[in-house]
Amino acid sequence: MNCPIHPAKVIDPAKDGAKMDFSTSMSYGDYLHIDTILSAQQPLSGNHNEMLFIVQHQTSELWMKLMLHEMGAAMHNVANDQLPSAFKMLARVSKIMEQLVHAWDVLATMTPPEYSAIRPSLGQSSGFQSFQYRCIEFNLGNKNPAMLQPHAHHPERLALVQAAYQSPSLYDETLRLMARRGLPIPKSHTQRDWTQAYVENAEIEQAWLNIYRNPETYWDLYQLGEELTDLEDAFRLWRFRHVTTVERIIGIKRGSGGTSGVGYLRKMLDVVLFPEIWSLRTKL
Repeated sequence: MNCPIHPAKVIDPAKDGAKMDFSTSMSYGDYLHIDTILSAQQPLSGNHNEMLFIVQHQTSELWMKLMLHEMGAAMHNVANDQLPSAFKMLARVSKIMEQLVHAWDVLATMTPPEYSAIRPSLGQSSGFQSFQYRCIEFNLGNKNPAMLQPHAHHPERLALVQAAYQSPSLYDETLRLMARRGLPIPKSHTQRDWTQAYVENAEIEQAWLNIYRNPETYWDLYQLGEELTDLEDAFRLWRFRHVTTVERIIGIKRGSGGTSGVGYLRKMLDVVLFPEIWSLRTKL
């Protein structure tokens, strides 16, 4: 028995009330400046695969812009004892990191010969030079004055990176909050030169242990500790996927920016951002 064939029903959005004429009003594309965004991809090699490389990194920079927006607001809220809002923002930052982790899956579809075909067009440009990424690292406490130099040629970018370098990190603001709550945080860690690398401290570990052993008493600080744990966990996954993707595509050759490539990235895997939050777990 043959079933009758019915023509596809054409749906007219206008009959459902949708606006269709944007000759005198703002459209979706206008609001998002889509033409500007989609014209920012300018491949130099003529190779088909360069578009993937460009879109991957431009998309990552957009996510990093949102990360800095959320992280800056979260740090402000922690500094002003507004933890519920900070929790929402930090959770969002962790989710953004998840997006960046999965983005490596797409770039990993690029094979070594495909990358080799576009590499000459990159010159000495490298993600190592991302000023937004450097601001994120500094906001998370991984301070290193050498990382200011790649931005010295661009005063506006340098000013943004310097501001993050000279300001308290997210963890610094957390420790200052703990001190305001009466926990015994040494002044060496609440009143210090914020440009210096963070040094792990036994008294701070003990303060965190007190929080984790008494979550009912310090519930919001306990939750803040877990938000920081989630964030560093996601950041570690991003770093791991970064190094494995780079090794998959270029092996152990030097990176386009001049670093040792995989060797340099592997060293970054050992960086711990919030050390006492991790070390306390052994002693619980």
